[in-house]
Amino acid sequence: MSNKKYWVWLSMVFGGGTNRLWQSLSYYSDLKDFCSDLIAINECLKLTSKDIQNIQSYNLNDADVLIRECDRKGISIVTYEDAEYPRHLRFISDPPPVLFCLGNTACLSGTKTVTSVGTRKAGEYSISACKRVCSELALKDFVIVSGFALGIDITSHLAAADVGKPTICVLGCGVDVDYPKENYRFKQKILQSGGVFVSEYPPGTKPLPGNFPRRNRILSSIGKLTIVFEASEKSGSLITAKMSADQGHEVFVLPPCNIFSPSYGGNIKLMKEGAVPLTSVEDIEDFFRSNLEIASELKRDVFAFIFENMLSGTPMTERNDINFGMINGLEEYDEENDCPDELIEDDIISDMAVTEETEEDAYTEKTVENSAESEKSSVEYEGIKREIVEILKVRGRLHADIICNELLADSAEIMTELTELELLGAVKVCPGRMYELTD
Repeated sequence: MSNKKYWVWLSMVFGGGTNRLWQSLSYYSDLKDFCSDLIAINECLKLTSKDIQNIQSYNLNDADVLIRECDRKGISIVTYEDAEYPRHLRFISDPPPVLFCLGNTACLSGTKTVTSVGTRKAGEYSISACKRVCSELALKDFVIVSGFALGIDITSHLAAADVGKPTICVLGCGVDVDYPKENYRFKQKILQSGGVFVSEYPPGTKPLPGNFPRRNRILSSIGKLTIVFEASEKSGSLITAKMSADQGHEVFVLPPCNIFSPSYGGNIKLMKEGAVPLTSVEDIEDFFRSNLEIASELKRDVFAFIFENMLSGTPMTERNDINFGMINGLEEYDEENDCPDELIEDDIISDMAVTEETEEDAYTEKTVENSAESEKSSVEYEGIKREIVEILKVRGRLHADIICNELLADSAEIMTELTELELLGAVKVCPGRMYELTD
């Protein structure tokens, strides 16, 4: 039986851009049990007053009503456990429980995705570069992701639609809301080209200012890399670029046509911080080509196994190999206790603890059996650092994204640990964001 109405109800209770849902859900292996405890206001969950208010304001029947409304409007609902749910979106610390989609949801699950961002008041140079780059990428079957705003965003989308290719429009309002009004006339063209409009907000949601910063985490995570075409030092595009980097994705930036123009202050800032200068479409192709290992790994990664089994109808209570805490990199609840000692109640938390290492860890077993050196590494490093070292010891040189996949951890957490290990002299970074143990 589908869990859709439970996911929809949870999105109504917890809203968008908050970690509260995943903090609580990590202590459960069954979604329905979790919802039952929420409805009962189980004190073990240490719900906030806002949580309780929302639980009392919305019931499961309201979720059914919303699902029927979406069906009537031709809006698809993609839940966290659906195959169409964007793969990399699952790795962030606060993934939306559902995505409301208008259009072709198939393009959400592609691996050749590129996020394009920039100012709403872009100059001729940036617009021209954006149109050419995005058009050529689309013709090479890359899916362009952007925010459907004026300027760079709409230029990116139309560059794909003009050549009959799909594009993903991530909104900060309901997918049935015509915003911005200037871009309404392009909506059908994008849909006819196989594109899709995506939002974590239900139909009818107005474009409130606070929605867009939250929307950016989705925008940055769906794209395998992010391109910034034009941004001032205070541009919102820098937020998306930072989120992309924090999620472990590469950031490319268009070199400014005028280094003295404040319009390109953000471009210069990003290049100083290590963003890759974009000089041609070949730069993007080379990045994907150099990471073919990632593509092959993603085809058989753990999520393919998990969600294929979910879709097969196997009840979660009968599965001992997965739980929502593992998926999101959260600590698993100790069943010997009646309830967790503490749940963090902040609305937005950027970093979460990853699951502690267990005796069943495959990499630890292999290494302990084969080498005394692993014992030395386990003494020197603890927690996630130890797991990274063990994986690199067994597998050799790996891309950062593959390490994230293997550990089921948030990419920002992994990148932080890799940086610390690099500073400690335990690992070294190789071209293409590949990592290996030092000699």
